[in-house]
Amino acid sequence: MTSGVAPTPEAAAEPLERLGRLLDRAVRLLGDAGEADAACRLAAEAWWLLRESAPAAARRVNATLHYLTVHPGPDQTKGDDVSTTDTTLDVRAKPPARRHELIFDTFHALEPGAAFVLVNDHDPKPLWYQFEAEHAGAYTWEYLEQGPEVWRVRIGRP
Repeated sequence: MTSGVAPTPEAAAEPLERLGRLLDRAVRLLGDAGEADAACRLAAEAWWLLRESAPAAARRVNATLHYLTVHPGPDQTKGDDVSTTDTTLDVRAKPPARRHELIFDTFHALEPGAAFVLVNDHDPKPLWYQFEAEHAGAYTWEYLEQGPEVWRVRIGRP
């Protein structure tokens, strides 16, 4: 028999937070077992699913996604020219917790056929996995510069 009292938002989110912790451990183990690409894809999808309903779990999974990308990942190509019409989004001075939100906001504001150049202080491979989870087939990703101190990636809307 139930009490008829609705759970608080915090109580309702707790099972998702616990599930997020469990998934985070499993994804990390999968990556450490040599399946970094599969683990990153799962982590990115989990981040996308948890980001609004269980933000603490989403942040944890995002951190694991960054951890996992020290392993070899997707085939990424390098280009060498930048359109003069591409906007540049330099996130190096932004707080890490705010960067992905700014990047996705910039992407969502793009018109079809437009792109922007992301400038970052580390390989944005975790972001690539998040784009794959949320926008598979609906974005372009082209490395223009790959470190060691600056990474530039052209991200576009086909």
